[in-house]
Amino acid sequence: MSEQPLNPSPAGTPDDAAAGTAPAAPGPSAPGPTGSTAADALPLPAGPASDALFHEDDALSDEDAAARRAASFERARRLRQEPRFPGGPAADPAGSHHERRIRSFQPRRSRVTTGQQESLERLWPQWGLDIDGKRVLDLAELFGGLPVVLEIGFGMGEATAQMAADDPDTGILAVDVHTPGQGNLLGLAEKAGSTNVRVANGDAVILLREMLAPESLDGLRVYFPDPWPKARHHKRRLIQPDFLDLVAPVLRPGAIVHCATDWEPYAEQMLEVLTAHPRFENTAADGGYAPRPAFRPLTRFEGQGLDKGHVVHDLLFARV
Repeated sequence: MSEQPLNPSPAGTPDDAAAGTAPAAPGPSAPGPTGSTAADALPLPAGPASDALFHEDDALSDEDAAARRAASFERARRLRQEPRFPGGPAADPAGSHHERRIRSFQPRRSRVTTGQQESLERLWPQWGLDIDGKRVLDLAELFGGLPVVLEIGFGMGEATAQMAADDPDTGILAVDVHTPGQGNLLGLAEKAGSTNVRVANGDAVILLREMLAPESLDGLRVYFPDPWPKARHHKRRLIQPDFLDLVAPVLRPGAIVHCATDWEPYAEQMLEVLTAHPRFENTAADGGYAPRPAFRPLTRFEGQGLDKGHVVHDLLFARV
């Protein structure tokens, strides 16, 4: 669940990862997403050879032709599930496209730069993990005993890398499905000398539900999730009562849930949902929005929005 420009109309950001956002290229086809691959778009060969293939298929029995098509579909399915970088993030770590559930993220594909690819291939085995739903993570071992904050949706990772560098005594488990962003964050963390970041690829809901021990997190950050502005899409928004039901058990008492959005209607929904949940308490004395904490960096997208007069709301709720 990746950051988008302020007041975005398209889908695919931090909610993506709930996936996380967001909203991906090479490795993950989404916090449990599918999405097309190069194999899906391969053209049929032209000329006599392709004609011969069609004539040969015409000569097959119905049963043989069906078997050939099934084998072709199976090969394409395997290709979509294979990582596009050796040792890098899996294309579909939990096979979650088989799980019929409304998701808050939208799969995205975009180009991975040479630098991002190099970071993925070199650093993923050390700092990356796939959300496969098959094990419970030992966060103490993963982060050397540091308190751990979960961040859902980090976009290209600039803000996450800065927060990690500014607070080396806190581990950040950063979840997203956008492969270029995963590679970029790994590269930024290495450049800054930060060893307190781990990048998780896949659906944050599966991570929360299957892979985190009770009271193992010291905080949750959801910055600029996809607002899904159309009314018929509001059910896809990440911050919902059911999502908070998953979050509360894995947070330690006193842990802070920190959300930020520039989309006014979504901010209002966040405030309403968090206020109504019995396991969370607003840290703002007036029961409203909180000032932007100094530790949350002012991102490029946020700055552009502020220049246009957009209002950004921060919400900080403590787990009780």
